[in-house]
Amino acid sequence: MLAQAIVVGMGALTLIATAILVAPGLFHNHLAAAGVDSPDVQLHAEEAFASSFAISAAVATGVSLVAAGLVSWFLVRRVSRPVEELAVAARTVAAGNYNVSVPDAKFSSELQDLSGSFTHMAHQLSETDAARIRLLANLAHEIRTPLATLEGFIDGMEDGLLPVDALSWTTMRDQVKRLRRLSGDLRETAAAEEHALGMAHERIDARSVASAAVSAASPHYRRKSVELRATEADEACWIQGDKLRLQQVMANLLDNALRHTDSGGHVSVTTARKDGAITIRVTDDGDGIPREQLTRVFERLYRVDPSRNTVDGSGSGLGLTIARAIVIDHGGDLTAASSGPGHGATFIITVPAESSG
Repeated sequence: MLAQAIVVGMGALTLIATAILVAPGLFHNHLAAAGVDSPDVQLHAEEAFASSFAISAAVATGVSLVAAGLVSWFLVRRVSRPVEELAVAARTVAAGNYNVSVPDAKFSSELQDLSGSFTHMAHQLSETDAARIRLLANLAHEIRTPLATLEGFIDGMEDGLLPVDALSWTTMRDQVKRLRRLSGDLRETAAAEEHALGMAHERIDARSVASAAVSAASPHYRRKSVELRATEADEACWIQGDKLRLQQVMANLLDNALRHTDSGGHVSVTTARKDGAITIRVTDDGDGIPREQLTRVFERLYRVDPSRNTVDGSGSGLGLTIARAIVIDHGGDLTAASSGPGHGATFIITVPAESSG
């Protein structure tokens, strides 16, 4: 309203000043040109002009101020209402309730964008909070199993129900290793998601990464009687990357494929170059993944089948999370594909190719 009043006032002052400086001379000249020579007539005409001008200017200024006030009130109400609603929604979100409804402010594109962004933020915070709760629940479950085993063995050995022999110590050490691995994976997951792994990128051939990973995993595959095949691209697949970290990604994918493939199954690793990108596919004919869980398998401690776990506890549920974060740090992505349970799964690493020149 103040801004509107200033504009109206400046317009009125400009009009009055211009009329005072210009109008009397022009009016007097027009009377003279019309043959009105009587000083009394000229004086009365000029006074009538001045009075009518003053009344017109005053009425116009008053009407303009009233109109400006109404327009300002209308605009302020239209703008302040969605802002007030956003403020209430912000306080609701700050209190921990992310299920808020922000009306779509169609008054302006800027407020509409703000409302949409706020709604998206609240949705993302809700998903983050739900993921945090799932993480804590899964973490508690992961820790509870080895702790229960350790407690059972300690109590059994104290009460003389279990022998204090090499097998008991080995079992307890295995559970301690499982806890240590879980702790290390959690720390590495946090570093990977914060892009703080400190990678040393160099020019490498992705085929050598896949080949080294296949060679390292082959003994484990032979022990489980799972066939592991590798198919390499005919041309070099140059990329900029950290060789050790990419081999860690491959090791996680091959370990994951082995855990979910039964004896007699098959796992293949295929390296290819296409459309300026290098892809490494790890395909198995094992358990498969439901379509609705293809993205969730990369969440921390998420398991497709929560009831399934390895006997030795080797799977912490963090391998895929770490692997995807590493690939993203290479400017690429790690995705999963599957036709459903019982139809196997494919994990696809995609990273930008470097010119072979």
